[in-house]
Amino acid sequence: MNNDEIKNLSFEEALMKLDSIVRELEGGKIKLDDAVEAYEQAISLKQICEQKLNAAKLKIEKIESVNNGEVKVSEFVVPED
Repeated sequence: MNNDEIKNLSFEEALMKLDSIVRELEGGKIKLDDAVEAYEQAISLKQICEQKLNAAKLKIEKIESVNNGEVKVSEFVVPED
């Protein structure tokens, strides 16, 4: 899979592919050259997942109704446990 194909994956597809590569590498049953190539692909998939998560985070906003009936838009903050 080349970089253009990786860039066109959805977050879920990229994450599943990344998980598959990790399991394959952990299995230790692939040749060294294939392992290096799989690792490089995993790095690209990780970067795409991070970019897509960051883009989604920027899109999430909290919409609140203020006392006088106006609508206020602010950053959505996930409460800490």
